[in-house]
Amino acid sequence: MLPELIQLKWDRLRLLLLVAGASLIPGVVPAQNTPDTTAQKPHELSAVVVTATRTPKTVFSVPAPVHLLDAAAIRAQLPNSAADLFRELPGLDVAGVGTNQVRPIIRGQQGQRILLLQDGMRLNNSRRQQDFGELPALIDIDEVERVEVVRGPASVLYGTDAIGGVVNLISPEIATQPDDDLHGWMAFAAASQDHRRRPSGFVEQRVGPFAYRLSGSYRETRDYRAPSGSFGNVTLGGDQRVHDTGITDRSLGGVFSADLTSTQRLTARVQRYTADDAGFGFVEPSALGENQPLIRIMYPEQRVSRFALTYRASAVRSALADRVELTAYSMDNERRLNLDIFIPFGPGTPTGAGVASKSFNFTDLATVGGRAEATKVIAGRHQLTYGFDFFRDRSRNTDSSVTTVIGFGPPQPVTTTRPQVPNASFRSVGGFVQGDLKLLEPLSLVLGVRGQEVTARTRETAGLTAEPLSSRDRTLVGSANVLYRPITSLALIGTVSRGFRSPNLVERFFDGPTPEGGGYQRANPNLEAERSLNVDLGARVRAGRFAGEAFLFRNTLRGGIRIAPLGDTIDGLPGFQNVNVDKLRYTGVEVGGSVEVGAGFLARAGFSHLESKDVLNPNNPIAAGNADKIVGELGYRPTGRRFWASYVVRHNARQTEAQIGTSPVGATLPAFTVHGLRGGVRIFDRGGLQSSLVVRVDNLTDELYAESANTSFFRPEPGRGVVVSWNVGF
Repeated sequence: MLPELIQLKWDRLRLLLLVAGASLIPGVVPAQNTPDTTAQKPHELSAVVVTATRTPKTVFSVPAPVHLLDAAAIRAQLPNSAADLFRELPGLDVAGVGTNQVRPIIRGQQGQRILLLQDGMRLNNSRRQQDFGELPALIDIDEVERVEVVRGPASVLYGTDAIGGVVNLISPEIATQPDDDLHGWMAFAAASQDHRRRPSGFVEQRVGPFAYRLSGSYRETRDYRAPSGSFGNVTLGGDQRVHDTGITDRSLGGVFSADLTSTQRLTARVQRYTADDAGFGFVEPSALGENQPLIRIMYPEQRVSRFALTYRASAVRSALADRVELTAYSMDNERRLNLDIFIPFGPGTPTGAGVASKSFNFTDLATVGGRAEATKVIAGRHQLTYGFDFFRDRSRNTDSSVTTVIGFGPPQPVTTTRPQVPNASFRSVGGFVQGDLKLLEPLSLVLGVRGQEVTARTRETAGLTAEPLSSRDRTLVGSANVLYRPITSLALIGTVSRGFRSPNLVERFFDGPTPEGGGYQRANPNLEAERSLNVDLGARVRAGRFAGEAFLFRNTLRGGIRIAPLGDTIDGLPGFQNVNVDKLRYTGVEVGGSVEVGAGFLARAGFSHLESKDVLNPNNPIAAGNADKIVGELGYRPTGRRFWASYVVRHNARQTEAQIGTSPVGATLPAFTVHGLRGGVRIFDRGGLQSSLVVRVDNLTDELYAESANTSFFRPEPGRGVVVSWNVGF
């Protein structure tokens, strides 16, 4: 019951008040600095977002829980990818470590239950494992103007996968001033933890009705080291290398636009991303204790090409639409995946005895898709948004593996080249309609509905003789969002929404021994879609120097997909299969915000509490994110000055609900506190040339810790380090 969330333990509220003082202030991170380090005011509730409703609204007026990070915040934090920005936001967390393998968590949901978008077009990949969604790092962080996050289901507007939330990476607008001058920006970033070297930049120009923007970056990093110390049952006597956390990657992009008329624009976008030697990271098993497994997951190479063509028209003056947007896109995502696993047999067996498994996979996923959307204003105050979208993933892959039992006589490797997932296609077609109704001056209501059909089919695959398999999901979902403003400084918000996620190709069609060789997983093309029902109650406040929000939520997921034992053996191995069985419940509180203290000082605080439960099996821990997180920041950003600085602290409380399994950390995740410093200075700004320097110090106290999602497969965060970025604009 939602009222139960109000009865939080006094110690949690006391911690919140210690950080936030006497005010409850908003959960949206304020703009921190522009590339030239100009100071910013806490105006985040007035910033405009589009993801939650598909029409521009200020954050204060959006009838849904959202986060916004603008270009200033991105430049100040110097992240490797957009996901790194989530660590300090209420309701958001991260999974994964290293330069490019960090993925977002929203309200305890991760992987395929979060929809990743670029400019409203999906990036999700139907060939990924359930817990590992697509990488935000595919999009160069310097080519992201802002990040918009919807916390909670958004399937009405975006379809499958938007069951836990949406992350939209929005590109910068192309040059708008027709002055024929060439403009650009260059930066060079370096870091001590991973020996990072990263030059990047762009140039853009508008000539009459035509404009272009060319961008690129190159990044090279090495494995970082975690500090010595203790974290639960893990004790590291000295700095420990976290293997496979470095990378070499490159990003190139081009945007070209033509103004057909004063109200019509055609835009083409081309992107290419390549990455070599990207891994999930691991610590030497011997450093974690006896009989610890080795799990090494490595992407030797990944190649992603993306093309999008968009037509936008405003002031259409039609009986059916005032605004129209049409987009078609294609993407090719090639990657090689290597798994190197060793599971020791443990006490009572010969030294070094165990099962060694090496797996090699190549996947090429080709995607085509599109979206047609129109908006019509009715009676001067109501707005109707409607349209349809489609996409098709076409997967081609090969597999090989070698499994060896060691310790009982001469090793006898067993080799197979049988594909575990057949070549297949994944198609989706959906239509939606949403009405934004201004019923009374202080009251607005947003109602929406979507119907969607998803079809998955296997294709002829070398090495497989089985008959083709196919499956189909038809889903209808709806949402209702209300915003009531009894006074101009207060907005009360309520939402009820349904989300869904259609099982992907791996979940439906994987058939073969599991990577560690401990079982055999049988395909299940009859899987049904996961469905969720989410309820939010919240409020936003904007008064003078204060701005704030607080939300209570409950999200119940039914038909959750879980691998379950079949009770028999297949090829001599215990049999397993994905089934729709879980009923999962996530409840929580999110509070936070900012206040302008005066004399150039700005304070920010955030708090989130998450409780998760497997309703059918209460003893099964399911949480992916942090149960209790508190973030505070004190910044100095005087208006018109050349410099700014801030101190940030994050505390993650002790946790007992994490998916710890046989983690060396133990049955409980210990609490940890991380401190950081940030600052910047504008070196010069004259004659159309600007230069600035931004510095970030991470893990100031050099503490050993790991994010909640990285403890079952223990991967600690880096020790104390410095990141520096020098920027030049012209």
